[in-house]
Amino acid sequence: MTPFGRRVRDLRAEKGVTLTQMAHAIGVSPTYLSALENGRRGRPTWALVQRVIAFFNVIWDEAEDLARLAEVSHPKVTVDTAGLSPQATELANLIAREIAHLPPEAVAELLGRLKILRRRG
Repeated sequence: MTPFGRRVRDLRAEKGVTLTQMAHAIGVSPTYLSALENGRRGRPTWALVQRVIAFFNVIWDEAEDLARLAEVSHPKVTVDTAGLSPQATELANLIAREIAHLPPEAVAELLGRLKILRRRG
């Protein structure tokens, strides 16, 4: 499941909306919406994100959060380390190889640490 997919699913549950109801309302098939929620489809388009925002009638921070989550929700990531340090290439390869084997708390710890470092940088 992607961050965007999880948030959409949570919003649907909060509002008491079925996947089929939402899919028809935003103009996609239930199969596509299910795949999007479960990370079997790529990052949603800007237009689709806008339809989701309108469907849930969210504004300001929550709308920005949905758009941000969509940006970081591509389930198949390619990392280009050309021109970066050997350590950067090693890190990218190590994460790619090990991420499926890391416990959720380790993933959360690494993600939190990277976010802290990004804010400092």
